[in-house]
Amino acid sequence: MLRLLLNLIWFVCGGLLMGLGWWLAGLVAALSIVGIPWARSCFVIGNFSFFPFGQEVRSHRDLTGRNDWGNGPLGFLGNVIWFLLAGWWLAIGHLASALACFVTIIGIPFGLQHIKLTVIALAPIGMAVVPTSRPSGGGAA
Repeated sequence: MLRLLLNLIWFVCGGLLMGLGWWLAGLVAALSIVGIPWARSCFVIGNFSFFPFGQEVRSHRDLTGRNDWGNGPLGFLGNVIWFLLAGWWLAIGHLASALACFVTIIGIPFGLQHIKLTVIALAPIGMAVVPTSRPSGGGAA
């Protein structure tokens, strides 16, 4: 229930606008055949940007324990191209949203989430959106 509440507040505090920004970048990337891999990533991260609570972004290397093309030289080149064409625009949008959220004490957690998305906007290749893992142990759920 708390996750739903946080996601609804997030959606109003910049999640809708930035999710649409990611989707717009995905649509522009999809216009060219070459941009389709970036477009798919934009839609996945755009959905994450709409409702981030209960999910996290992890490196493919952390998830699989091995390198793939997204963590190697091709991934680096793809991230450089992404940064030059769309990444810095999305990063600026997330930074502006974070600053707006930091104006109030209640908005600080949402601003921190925008900062996380800023980092993702700069270099999304080699990353995956996964459900948040719950800590194991004797705590209450």
